[in-house]
Amino acid sequence: MDNLPVPGGRKGMGRAAPSIISSDLVVIGTLTSTGDIQIDGRVDGDIRSGSVTIGEKANFEGEIVAEECTIRGRVQGIVRARKVHLSGTCHMEGTILHESLAVEIGAFFEGSCRHCADPLAEVAGKPEPRASFEPKRDLGTQTHMPSQPVQPAAGIFGRPGATRTTSTGSLLGAIKSGQ
Repeated sequence: MDNLPVPGGRKGMGRAAPSIISSDLVVIGTLTSTGDIQIDGRVDGDIRSGSVTIGEKANFEGEIVAEECTIRGRVQGIVRARKVHLSGTCHMEGTILHESLAVEIGAFFEGSCRHCADPLAEVAGKPEPRASFEPKRDLGTQTHMPSQPVQPAAGIFGRPGATRTTSTGSLLGAIKSGQ
């Protein structure tokens, strides 16, 4: 892995023609380049490149790590790039970590996006650990069991088992207040 090209390694060099995955080509695996990659076919895998363009008829599934990423076709997965552009023809499902994000009218995006100071860093792609839900702490409930079974209180209009909410209409408020 140490000898693989790293995005951004082309500074000071002339701009070469992009590497193109044509519409009749299917690639399964990892693509790595210091230059530009244009996808017009199907790629199932990961891309690490200076610049990535996903064409209108292209399908990509995996992770993209690039300085710049333009999406015109279908992408399902993770995009980590300094500049991300979702065109009006794109269909993106997944996660975007970016420094700069542009979304055109008509673009389809379902998932999450997050601004990140360095989206190309390896730790940027790792999901943050979530705290587990603890009813005792989060809802302020007690954990001891009463010695007597709890009988449903007469609720609204005297019907047993009907619930009553607090004045704010909040179910959480009712749970916290024990009503």
